[in-house]
Amino acid sequence: MKSKLSDKKENSSEIILRALEPSDIDLLYNWENDREIWRVSNTIVPYSRYILKKYLENSHHDIYQTKQLRLMIDLKSGRGNKPKPIGTVDLFDFDPYHNRAGVGILIGDKSERKKGFASITLENLIVYAFDTLQLHQIYCNILTDNKDSLSLFQKHGFKLIGEKKEWVKTPEKYIGEYILQLINPLD
Repeated sequence: MKSKLSDKKENSSEIILRALEPSDIDLLYNWENDREIWRVSNTIVPYSRYILKKYLENSHHDIYQTKQLRLMIDLKSGRGNKPKPIGTVDLFDFDPYHNRAGVGILIGDKSERKKGFASITLENLIVYAFDTLQLHQIYCNILTDNKDSLSLFQKHGFKLIGEKKEWVKTPEKYIGEYILQLINPLD
């Protein structure tokens, strides 16, 4: 059954969501080791090229095996009309019994932030999660001081359902984390 979600006017003419390729290793290495995003990705140690290479070698397994899916976000009109990778989007903690998964988005190319690409990505991921994977719900965790991410997910219908107080330790203080979820409107 095709849902009305896929009838939405997709502005995906600007981006492509695609599988990981071995040539993505340098970008992933840089993004995963960017200390500025560690606190939103719950990371406290650097990733090695070796670990990322192993991850890429196994990224062809489907979401039912690995319980996660990472896709690259490519801007269609890069230099010389060659697609330009600008970020990643993840489905994680995939639970096929309860039909749910977590969502995370990174626009790793800082020059491409605040241009609407995360919004286009999230719209397409919602359609994929509900139409293709037939999930009942998707959720995300957002630090309470990350107003841009909170606004993005709420714009796409995610509802704030709770807050974990003083959840993430930073050098300055503890920060809370919001929990948001989107339940498939057709279920």
